[in-house]
Amino acid sequence: MQGSANLNIMIKAARKAGRSLVKDFREVENLQVSMKGAGDFVSKADIAAEDILKEELLGARPTYGWLGEEGGGIDGQDPTRRWIVDPLDGTTNFLHGLPHWAISIALEHKGQIVAGVVYDAAKDEMFYAEKGKGAWLNDSNRLRVSGRHRLVECLFATGVPFGTKRTLPATLHDLARLMPVCAGVRRFGSAALDLAYVAAGRYDGFWERELQIWDIAAGYLIAQEAGALVGPIREGREPLEYGELVVGNGNIFDAFAKIIRARD
Repeated sequence: MQGSANLNIMIKAARKAGRSLVKDFREVENLQVSMKGAGDFVSKADIAAEDILKEELLGARPTYGWLGEEGGGIDGQDPTRRWIVDPLDGTTNFLHGLPHWAISIALEHKGQIVAGVVYDAAKDEMFYAEKGKGAWLNDSNRLRVSGRHRLVECLFATGVPFGTKRTLPATLHDLARLMPVCAGVRRFGSAALDLAYVAAGRYDGFWERELQIWDIAAGYLIAQEAGALVGPIREGREPLEYGELVVGNGNIFDAFAKIIRARD
């Protein structure tokens, strides 16, 4: 797809930051496995990637605002536009040498996500979309959600809460209801890639709670532009604002969402 100037800036920035992260990723398995040593290393890799993205994106569009996982927010001279960036979604995977992590970049205009990039640098897969123009993988592969109609044939993805997150009981409740009626559920550790995989038809649906806007803004648009339906888990809670969403192809969305939204 021939993208806009802004989309081309986003793709260029993602590739540059991706090269830095891939170089650091190759060093992870050489580190002594300790929370302090490896954790500090990954934190530096994460921050270095965000610095590259900030330099590229704000260098090209200096009046835009910025919201990043590591660096927080910056108000731009143009209050209608901002970059929303996660330089390393899937940090725990990165830390453990698992090649499943991504760079996520979204462009917001007047409160709407208008462009999104999710770059899996380890596999060199660039997922991207612009509002109203469809979703794409790399240079020429148009993305479409799966066409499956029966839950029993469908594969879903989610994130299982850990640490101090409060929503583990709700997720276990979801799994208890969903697992008996589907083909399986995967927990791969990157919400950005989960959404991109729904767009590519690799998953039939995805849901999760307690996410941040930078985790899902780009993937949200990519999934929508590939034909996915996206909605809140609890009615009236806008997904990007509240960080919880249910996503699926149109054939199974209602039945899937009914299970996730159920409360006994």
